[in-house]
Amino acid sequence: MVTRVLIVDDHPLVRQGLMGLISTQPDFEVCGEASGTSEALELAAQTSPDVAIIDLTLKDGSGIELIKQFKERHAAMKLLVISMHDESVFAERALRAGASGYVSKHEAIRTIVQAVRTVLAGKLYLSQTMTERMVHLAVNSGTDGARSPLERLTDREIEVFELIGRGLTSRQIATQLQLSQKTVETHREHVKEKLDLKNATELTKHAVQWVLENH
Repeated sequence: MVTRVLIVDDHPLVRQGLMGLISTQPDFEVCGEASGTSEALELAAQTSPDVAIIDLTLKDGSGIELIKQFKERHAAMKLLVISMHDESVFAERALRAGASGYVSKHEAIRTIVQAVRTVLAGKLYLSQTMTERMVHLAVNSGTDGARSPLERLTDREIEVFELIGRGLTSRQIATQLQLSQKTVETHREHVKEKLDLKNATELTKHAVQWVLENH
């Protein structure tokens, strides 16, 4: 039986590379490719993929939010994240949202096929480092000391933090995330508090630096 794979990434070259990789597997076929959330949802409805490979930063939204929507609409579909984002910050978020695995784009390309096969088998796929980290966090679940400040942000707060780092204003963020500007401002304040930042200038500086380091 052929496994149908949907690829969701905002970079055309990455999509092409993944399509080429998937095509080397005789039992895999690419049933669609998308650069953003709305296109991905439409393709999934049309093609019924067995597994989707998803980047976290998409043309028109967040990969984490897309994962949540996929789980609501296509519960049987397996979801694998492949991203430049810091695994220690995003892997657990992706799993909580409904993904079955997380692959860093820094890893060898052959890892992706192994990861796809792992999640299709009903297992979780994480790097050895992240697996050990999550075990450590589970053992120390009573304290926040093992977590970085960024890990304490909610999914929406870290999404707002990233868009600040990409240079968007609160109004632009509100439009992209389909939120009110007041809600975005509230998220900004929560981020500042959790990251112990004094003002908007510090927030922007940290957000820009984080985006540069994770892309």
